[in-house]
Amino acid sequence: MKKAVILVSGGLDSATVLAIAREQCFETYALSFDYGQRHRSELVASANVAKAIGAAEHRVFKLDLTGWGGSALTDATIAVPTSSVPTEPSAGIPVTYVPARNTIFLSLALAWAETLGAIDIFAGMNAVDYSGYPDCRPDYIAAFQAMARLATKSGVEGGAITIHTPIIKMSKADIVREGTRLNVDYAMTVSCYQADANGLACGVCDSCRLRREGFAAAGVVDPTRYG
Repeated sequence: MKKAVILVSGGLDSATVLAIAREQCFETYALSFDYGQRHRSELVASANVAKAIGAAEHRVFKLDLTGWGGSALTDATIAVPTSSVPTEPSAGIPVTYVPARNTIFLSLALAWAETLGAIDIFAGMNAVDYSGYPDCRPDYIAAFQAMARLATKSGVEGGAITIHTPIIKMSKADIVREGTRLNVDYAMTVSCYQADANGLACGVCDSCRLRREGFAAAGVVDPTRYG
């Protein structure tokens, strides 16, 4: 089995991506981040997801992104929006965007992949149910992949490092359908931007509304636990 590093946040999208990688017969190494996020219960969810779906190993890498703030997810003085979900890029970048987060996460995933002898990384970026995050776009992924092939020992020596984003063009409903086909237990996942310590969702933030609408559009019962 080929090895692959999978970014696993504990949310719906990354759980689906982990299941997709497992179906494709990768030996999966799940990587999560304790970065000072408001919704820390997602870390418990990530461990549950990794175990349930069969990751060979799960690591939580600790780093502090609260040092420069700039996001509602890492700065308690900035409120999580509960009014409207952006539907077009022109709507601007929401305050839940964490500066350079995906670049940092993918760089660390790349480092672990090299030590494992892996040339495949899976991540759950999505550009259809638009969140307004610049680091979720296909152009960004292509640029990072090109950089990774130039900047690593494995890339220079001929290992064609690939960043897989299998759900990047799926709607939330399509993601739910795919995960349901793969028997992902979404009850164990946490997507809410301000979930409490027990993983109970607020039901009103952007992430909660997109998730709820996805289950409804897919015709699948929403197992989310709300507070």
